[in-house]
Amino acid sequence: MDVRELGYFVAVFEERSVGAAARRSFVSQPSVSEALASLEDQLATRLFVRHPRGVTPTAAGEQLYPIARRLVTEVQALPGLFQPAPRRRRLALGLMRSLDVARVRPLIAAVTRDGAVELQLVDADQPCDLRIISRTMRSEREVFVALWQERYVVALPRDHPLAARRSLRASELAGQRLVARCHCENAARFAGAGQRFDVVAEAPTEEWALALVAAGVGVAIIPEGVGSRDPGVVLRPLRDVQARRQVGLAYAGHGAPVAELQRVADLIVERSAALTGPVPRRAPRPRARRRAPRA
Repeated sequence: MDVRELGYFVAVFEERSVGAAARRSFVSQPSVSEALASLEDQLATRLFVRHPRGVTPTAAGEQLYPIARRLVTEVQALPGLFQPAPRRRRLALGLMRSLDVARVRPLIAAVTRDGAVELQLVDADQPCDLRIISRTMRSEREVFVALWQERYVVALPRDHPLAARRSLRASELAGQRLVARCHCENAARFAGAGQRFDVVAEAPTEEWALALVAAGVGVAIIPEGVGSRDPGVVLRPLRDVQARRQVGLAYAGHGAPVAELQRVADLIVERSAALTGPVPRRAPRPRARRRAPRA
């Protein structure tokens, strides 16, 4: 099996197009098609379903991707294997404030485990090399690799009359006392749902929003992943508002070598997939340096 074939497979998987993968790899489209056919023959399985607008990975393709990506990355790293140990590189990782800390913690651990990176955590709107943000926060100059998706739910005081229900309709929230979140990515969407809330407090963080809910100040609409284990708070889904957010890795090569960014991005994507399962995503290479990402 040729590592070149695996490289073409990775490019097609990430681009979802044979033509785009060929352009990315600086080869002809027939060369990529032949490599894929050879790889499918060797593995005795179909890796992609072809359709007029591109390709879709099969279950076998999804299974092969993290292995192929790791092998290709390791082969690309071989030229520097016997070089003197590089100095630890400083890398700034921007985090949006409404992240689920428990979910992000193992991703950070994966990046820092080998000691090659000096990690600096900053707010997502500060200058940084990579950001873990909602897709809606992505700037035009950034690429975005999806890590996970989560729905929004209603956080209620345990003794609230609506807490007895398993799920809620948006209309049932009309007139409710609301604890607003300063960093809600979907605030405009909820406002556009035609509901009027009585905003009684605005919380700077998810923790304070949930603390105010537990204190009986009001209800809050939050991402499910940041839900509290506080016994005074219950979470209920909305049946008729399909609001979700997609959280992922955004980067464009600012402030660090491209190869180092790619290595760190691969670590984060692979670790996230191991924890939450694969999410349809694109993971192109970082671009040239840029200024600080726009919030």
